[in-house]
Formats: sequence, structure tokens, C-alpha cells
Amino acid sequence: MGDAWLQFRICYYMFALVFVVFDVETVFLYPWAMSFDILGVSVFIEALIFVLILIVGSIYAWRKGALEWS
Repeated sequence: MGDAWLQFRICYYMFALVFVVFDVETVFLYPWAMSFDILGVSVFIEALIFVLILIVGSIYAWRKGALEWS
């Protein structure tokens, strides 16, 4: 039968970690979108800053090679 121990490359874990981080962070945008008309412009600016931080983080991960399979 053999061992149940399988060794995976680190790139699979890094890709999964980056996916989970950005997936969880985008879930925080839903409450802002649902109550946008009540909260006003200041919350829109905060959400815009939040999205810009997400974009900067994804560009950083892309340039570091965390999103590449090779």
C-alpha cells in the first residue's frame, strides 16, 4: 500500500495562502456595498483605500512570483 505521506511543493501552499487572504478580504466589501446609501461618502473613501491596499498587495504578490506555478 505505501505511505500516506505526500510532499507538496511550497508554491501550492503560497498560492493557496494568497488566495485565502484576498478572498477573505474581499468579503469585507459586501457590508459596505449593502449599506452605501446610509453611510455616505466617507465610507466610500475608506472602501476605496481598502481596495487600493488590496491591489497593491496583489501586485506585490505577483511581482514576487507567488502567483506563478513554474
